[in-house]
Amino acid sequence: MADVPPFTLAVVGAGPRGVGVLERLGANAADLLGGRRLEVHLIDPFPPGPGRVWRYDQSPLLRMNSMPEDVTMFTDDSVKMAGPVRPGPSLLEWARKVRDGRLDVEVPPDVGAELAALDSFDFPTRRLQSAYLTWVYRTVVEDLPDGIDVVEHAARAVGVDGRAVSLSDGSTVSADAVVFTVGHLDAEPDGRERELVSFAARHGLTYYPAGYTADVDYSGIAPGETVLVRGFGLAFVDLMLLLTEGRGGRFEELPGGGLRYRPSGAEPVLHVGSRRGVPYHAKIGYRLRGKPARLPRFFDAYAIDGLPGAALDFRADIWPLIAKELAWGYYSELFTGHPERVRLDFAVFADAFADLAWDSPGMRELIARAVPAEADRLDLDRLDRPLHGREFGTAGEFGKALREYIEDDLARRADQEFSADLGAFMALLSVYGQLPILVQKGRLGAESQVSDMDGWFHGFFSYYASGPPPRRLEELLALHEAGVVSFAGAEMRVTAERDVFVASGASYPGTVEARTLVEARLPGPSVTRAADALLRQLRDAGELAEETVADPATGTLLPSGRIHTRVADSRLLDGTGRPYPHRFAVGPHTSARSAAAFTRPRTNALSFRQNDAVAREILALVSPPS
Repeated sequence: MADVPPFTLAVVGAGPRGVGVLERLGANAADLLGGRRLEVHLIDPFPPGPGRVWRYDQSPLLRMNSMPEDVTMFTDDSVKMAGPVRPGPSLLEWARKVRDGRLDVEVPPDVGAELAALDSFDFPTRRLQSAYLTWVYRTVVEDLPDGIDVVEHAARAVGVDGRAVSLSDGSTVSADAVVFTVGHLDAEPDGRERELVSFAARHGLTYYPAGYTADVDYSGIAPGETVLVRGFGLAFVDLMLLLTEGRGGRFEELPGGGLRYRPSGAEPVLHVGSRRGVPYHAKIGYRLRGKPARLPRFFDAYAIDGLPGAALDFRADIWPLIAKELAWGYYSELFTGHPERVRLDFAVFADAFADLAWDSPGMRELIARAVPAEADRLDLDRLDRPLHGREFGTAGEFGKALREYIEDDLARRADQEFSADLGAFMALLSVYGQLPILVQKGRLGAESQVSDMDGWFHGFFSYYASGPPPRRLEELLALHEAGVVSFAGAEMRVTAERDVFVASGASYPGTVEARTLVEARLPGPSVTRAADALLRQLRDAGELAEETVADPATGTLLPSGRIHTRVADSRLLDGTGRPYPHRFAVGPHTSARSAAAFTRPRTNALSFRQNDAVAREILALVSPPS
């Protein structure tokens, strides 16, 4: 086939997800490529491998919220896919090989000392992760078989017209197929945010809508200024560091443990709150003590298929299965790792547990009989809303209570006596990978899918499983002690009145006024408000649609905000719902709702499965079977 021109593939986005697709193309080539050449054009203004989020050019203060042994870009035999497994090192294994001389890798000088000291329970800087991802990319390219070539374009894709992909540098790529490896979509302000933008402009105030914290310029926030911050998750943690230590302050270790903050004088005063009113849980710093449970056990494809009815309600029909799965992970670890704290043999408990519905009288009686200490029992309602029903007389009283809550969380996440929490964490990870099955089957009610699954449950997952390193909560306590951070409480509300922003909450009476308001969160998915020029162009041309969820019972359609793709093969759907044979999209803001591009080893990662499936679809286009 020497006289046949190469098949050209444009990969829009050369971060970890784009590299993951490229790796799968190489892995599957021996079986599917045939004799035709494949030319892959990687299009991204940021360096291939790290991409935008993990680029080296960002503050050295910013860290991952994952430990290095829990980060890999390589498949293993747990991944249920059609293509071959191509193993490789996790971030921790890579670091050990580099420092032992088993890999000849030149890392940036600024991360050399960190790499040399990296241990299992550390939380690497994003700069070190950038070095790992850069090495992964180069390794993937070097390992590509003959017949696959890569062309890098340090530019942004700004338009697609038929087979022509236009770039920001004025050049054009002619592509037989396109893969959009989209991460979290940047979005223009929504309706409420636009009102606040307008209010701020009229009254000389400062308002920062939702955005990726590392890319927002906060230099306009003056030293000593009171700033209202809405959001208590990872975006807040980044903001907190950039506006304190990033402005010259210092954290000092105290002899008895804990930290003291030495202000530089350049810090503002952050008044932070959220719906829950508490920060995300710190990441767990230990391993399971008992026998790992088989997961998922009660929320697998078989259980989902067996649910009765055409239109499922997430809270009524799906959540009980998820809750039972979390409890299974929790109690499996409690029984096998801490048998002295239970009264039944685990086999007896497991048999009875399997036959009972979650939160039924029989289930509650079984747990009360088997687990004598109430503190050892899993309370998901209290876990989800720790401040529900609690009111305090003053901000000071609430601040004291929240400090105790954070201190307890830090102690619990560092003490293996509470390893049942890790069992629940592992179960929650297994649950998250099952959600695309619900989407693909189309059995959830529209409101239930958008509000409950994509809204409440995603928030619960992030709050419990995707929190910051423990050090960040220690720093939060030090900043509160120094008067640099204050707490607004649960159900934080912000109104625009009397030429200022006014914050109040449900945890204690009173308000706080400020001239600056920051939304400390990423924008939710929205094709309608997409900030990216390419997505807007495709949307306006009817070639890219926002996913709408149909209610099986009523036919009502609700927009989810996500890029509409066919979950089975990630093909892009146009405005009429028809799939494009030669266009694909993968990422968290597509219909498939996949999580991060890299993942924990040995977890049958959804993103790896999708990468493999997309690569095989593309290779079938390159050399169609005869």
